[in-house]
Parts: sequence; C-alpha cells; structure tokens
Amino acid sequence: MADSSSLDVQVETHRRGAVRTRVTRISTGAREGRAFVLVAGIGVAATYFEFLAPLLAERGEVFALDLPGFGGVPASGEQPTAAFFADQVESVLDHYDLADPVLLGHSMGTQVVTEVLARRPDLSHAVLVSPVVDEAEATALVQAVRFVQSTVRESLHIALLAVSAYLLCGVLYFFEALPHMLRYRISDRVGAGHARLLLLRGEFDRPSPRRLHSRLVARARSARRWEIEGAAHCVVNSHAVGVARLVLRHIDDDLKPKGRMPAAEAAVPPATHGDISMVLGAVASRLAEWISAARKDEHGVERAKARHARVLWRAYRPKG
Repeated sequence: MADSSSLDVQVETHRRGAVRTRVTRISTGAREGRAFVLVAGIGVAATYFEFLAPLLAERGEVFALDLPGFGGVPASGEQPTAAFFADQVESVLDHYDLADPVLLGHSMGTQVVTEVLARRPDLSHAVLVSPVVDEAEATALVQAVRFVQSTVRESLHIALLAVSAYLLCGVLYFFEALPHMLRYRISDRVGAGHARLLLLRGEFDRPSPRRLHSRLVARARSARRWEIEGAAHCVVNSHAVGVARLVLRHIDDDLKPKGRMPAAEAAVPPATHGDISMVLGAVASRLAEWISAARKDEHGVERAKARHARVLWRAYRPKG
C-alpha cells in the first residue's frame, strides 16, 4: 500500500438538492492517472474498499461513495432504485469534474454502475465485481440462501464489517431497497453501455454465479471475465490485492479475455507495521464512526473515516 507520508484522505458530503452522498477522496500523489469511483453494494458503504482504495490510489485519485441510506447517510425518501443511485453517482462525477473515470461497482453497486454506463457512452473502462442478480434466482429467499453459502467462506473481519454496515443502514431501508435490486435485470442493461468491462468474481461467490458472468459477457459490447481462487462474495475486501492488479491491467488493456488468479497472489497480506496500538486505533476509529452515525453527527463520521483510513495505511504501507 501507499506510503502514509504521501497520503491524503478527505471525507466530505456532496449534496444534490436534499439528497446526500458521502465521498471519501483518497490520493497518494499519483494525480496523473485516471480517477476511480467505487460504488458498494446494498446496505454497505465505502468501508468495504478499505484495502482496495489505497492500492488504486497509487495510480489515480479514488472517490469511494456512501450512497443515500447507507453507511449512516440519511435516506432521501425517494425510491432506492438503481436509476436513483445512478443519479447520485452522476452528480458526483459532474461535481468533481471527473473526465473518463474508471467506475467500479460491487454486488448491487454493479447495477448502479451499469445504469451510469448506459447514460454515458464516453466512459471507456469499468469493473463489475460480483454482479447481481441472476435472473433464475431473483427471489429474496434464494438470494438469502446464496448469501449464507458465500458468507461461510468469509473471514470474521468481513462478517463484522457486514453486520455493522447493515446496522447503520437499518432493517427498514434495507428491505425497501431489496425488491428493487431483485427486479433489476443487469443482463438486459449491460449491453447499453460502451465501456470495456472487467467482470470479477470469487471462486465461492454464490450470489454471483458463473452462468450470470457468461450471460453478461455474451451481451456486453466488450468484456473480460476473471475469477479469484479461494475468494467469495466480498472479494473486494478479502482479496483486494488481486482485484487491484486485475483492475489496473484491465485499464491498461493488458489482460487476457478470461483467467483465474491464485488466492496467494490476491489475498491481503498481514500488516507490515501491525501491533496492538494499530488494532486498538482501528477499532476506536470504527467505533467512533458508528457512534457518530447513530448521533447523526456527519462531521464526526467524516473525521472517524479519515482516521481509520490513515491507521490502516500506516499498518500496511511497504517497509523501508
């Protein structure tokens, strides 16, 4: 990961009328590259990209989004459809004047990215990680089973990350957004965009099966498909090193149309500068974020998220 001496983390809230989107901007000084815009899945937030974002920031500035209703951001009162969330992403692109950024969506975030791509034919590259939903299994019960099957392959860290995110989202809003996610037909929409796509999944990603990836590749204008061994649905967190490498090779057009990456090459390694103070600092900053969100203290959330990012980067930066 990037050297903390060149780290710049800014967390701010972007407003589109009365609708809010929280934006975590991460830069390591590599401003010559294209920007990356990261969109998380249902109920979760930019926290899922805590390891992926700094790796991508070594190439260009990263904008990781907490969409309305997620991550403690107030819900808007509007229907939480992919089209509504795409409106917010487009507003961020325009506000920050991002020219041809690389959009990356995870899980339900792939639906949002797909909608943005359909509206903006000028975008040249995008990444869909663990796209959902397979049309043959588009019911809440089946998706719950698939999610559980994938979750048993995840680490305790990711399980705690998910639980905390869903608590911040709230049960009511989660189940308000869920039917829209289940009804969205990503296979029918993926061909509307012009960007070159990279489709990624973990080997044990049951909510995003291989047959769905085959269908998306067949219907997209241009798409590569890769799989990371040993990973499950939260591959963007557990195997962020591999995801970052594949993303960067994709935008360099230096990637085969299809392939598999070994888990050993893709998994996040142990912290190079980790100790008990790092662990306590990470836990304290995350608790501060949750408490601030519960209190609706947006400035507190912003400070806690920035502090958490810096704690992780100090722990994972290269030695020397």
